[in-house]
Amino acid sequence: MHHGGVRIFDRHPRLRWAVPGAAAAVILAGAAVGTAGVSADSGLPAKTAGELLVDLQGATPQAMSGTVSYLADLGIPALPTGTSGGSSDLTSLASGTHTLRVWTDGAGKSRVDLLGERSEYDVIQNGKDVWVWDSSAVSAQHAVLTKDGAHEADTTAMQVPSTPQEAADLVLANLDPTTEVSVSGAGSVAGRPVYDLVLAPRQSGSKVARVVLSVDSETATPLRVQVFSSATQAPALYVGFTSVDFGTPDASVFDFTPPANATVTEMGGPDGSAGEAPQSNTAPPTVVGDGWTRVLVAAMPRPATAAASDASSGSQDLMTMLDSLPTVSGSWGSGHVLDGTLFTAILTDDGRIAVGAVTAQQVESALAAG
Repeated sequence: MHHGGVRIFDRHPRLRWAVPGAAAAVILAGAAVGTAGVSADSGLPAKTAGELLVDLQGATPQAMSGTVSYLADLGIPALPTGTSGGSSDLTSLASGTHTLRVWTDGAGKSRVDLLGERSEYDVIQNGKDVWVWDSSAVSAQHAVLTKDGAHEADTTAMQVPSTPQEAADLVLANLDPTTEVSVSGAGSVAGRPVYDLVLAPRQSGSKVARVVLSVDSETATPLRVQVFSSATQAPALYVGFTSVDFGTPDASVFDFTPPANATVTEMGGPDGSAGEAPQSNTAPPTVVGDGWTRVLVAAMPRPATAAASDASSGSQDLMTMLDSLPTVSGSWGSGHVLDGTLFTAILTDDGRIAVGAVTAQQVESALAAG
């Protein structure tokens, strides 16, 4: 999972279809890029890791739809979702197995439905309009994107990589010379031939063993992402299509009107326009280390008002869960440690949080340095 919850409307603009040119340049200039291609019996033309990165950089937005299988085995307690319909809440993606349906027209319209046993949680963008629908709570949030594609209003929804593309973007956007890139071969995802691009840390101490991106041979679209931990054999995070169609979805898929009995919240100003961003009352985070061993140290956000505190019952549930974690102490102070398969997080008693894809010892060292 990426470090720190990203607001759901902040995904616009997002790295959706390609590796940024600057990131690709850094990889090709400084990273160890393998030269081996796929075997001749794969049926695909041989391609090196560098060639695949160029393909990803030059990929164009694709209209598509499909079903995504999602698995998270991060070694953390199940997060409280507050739903009664089978974990149809984006926070539930922090653990367990899930099924999602996704659609995009490749040009400003997208939809992701997280399916629970008796409910669903949908995120729909139709041009400038974004809707978040929670069927179990019979509630909807609505926002209007600004000119740059971002929304400045806050929301309690946790942003997680809900599609292979988003998971690939998250990984590729953070590549640097500490990454070794290679091609492990070719395979098949959702009945389509793919190249398997492997990214691995060149540094010791990371909990990530490797990341495997399965790239569609025709469109250069990531169809599956697997993140392997140094502590487990199976992927600790898996998100991949089980079926995919590159046809343009019907426009009606992106239309949404909340039911008459739904509670609707406008995430913006009184007139429905984007309001001013809430002012943070915490200092900017500090990054200790580099590459795969970076540790983010930040002050825990505190509600600015009593009303904001009362509205954050989900955060209170999360804090209760964190308080039940093992205690740890050192020259930096004391707190609770969450030792997962892909990351370690320490919540200190003096109100700081430190998190990284590294061991607990390295997180403690980052706290001491901060």
